[in-house]
Amino acid sequence: MSDFILETRGLSKSFGAFKAVNGVDLCVRKGTIHALIGPNGAGKSTVFNLLTKFLKPSTGKILFNGRDITHLDPSSIAFQGMVRSFQISAVFPQLTVRQNVRVALQRSLGVSFHFWRSSKCLRQLDDRAAELIESVNLGDWADRTAGELPYGRKRALEIATTLALDPELILLDEPLAGMGREDIARTADLIKSLAQTKTVIMVEHNLSVVADISDHITVLRQGSVLAEGTYDEVSQNRDVVEAYMGTTGATHG
Repeated sequence: MSDFILETRGLSKSFGAFKAVNGVDLCVRKGTIHALIGPNGAGKSTVFNLLTKFLKPSTGKILFNGRDITHLDPSSIAFQGMVRSFQISAVFPQLTVRQNVRVALQRSLGVSFHFWRSSKCLRQLDDRAAELIESVNLGDWADRTAGELPYGRKRALEIATTLALDPELILLDEPLAGMGREDIARTADLIKSLAQTKTVIMVEHNLSVVADISDHITVLRQGSVLAEGTYDEVSQNRDVVEAYMGTTGATHG
């Protein structure tokens, strides 16, 4: 069996004459945190949308656990164990934290998102919901509506609902965007804990967090892979410093 949970081979995407992604080869190792970084316009979001099937590749292949998923739709790959989050928190604001997680857990009953199921029928999900809520440090917020949560706590709830789907691979799209320092530290610790049992791919601009929690980094520039390796390796790459870090330097202090 391969050590790689996700691979791309010659992945490309064109919009008319513009080639947004050009021949990207990725190898994401199981049980790691793999970051995609690069300057604005580097193609990170496009690659992310190709991986999660919100865009169709122009050419190339995507393999998940050795299976070709290039032509599958997002719901199909989610059922196979590959789930993404979005830059904008996607929770039900009128439901409590517990109810949000329980809705996500309904899939295990074969009645996913059937809001009319009786509370007695859904009560069997409460223990697992409680575990997930505690895992993202929302125990004190369990009975608060999601709309009341501070932004960082909403992102934590989104991760809990993602975990409720029991994925093997979690893709996080700028999980720290818009957060204050305390929320960044809390969420970074949470992402790091995820990799104890899951694989994580994330697009992230916060280089300090990328440096601290990522096992492997792919740097993109103009739709192509510029460099790969650990943070120490890519931060010493002259092309990376010039293209991405610029005058901010290659350190993460």
